[in-house]
Amino acid sequence: MSVKAMMATILKNQLTSRGVHSLTHSDCAEIVEHLIEKLTELELSWGARSSQQPETAVARRMMSNRD
Repeated sequence: MSVKAMMATILKNQLTSRGVHSLTHSDCAEIVEHLIEKLTELELSWGARSSQQPETAVARRMMSNRD
């Protein structure tokens, strides 16, 4: 079983336990695929941003709080 299939099964089980019975396993697989695509886009975006900016906002705050 692939990771995506396992994630779809977990999603289906979690939704069912919360009273959502209208989504099929196929629907959950599509949702998982969409989530993975979005996470990949975010990861690439963050990677591009961090390579353009040597310091992140969090790092700057941490440095300013040291004083």
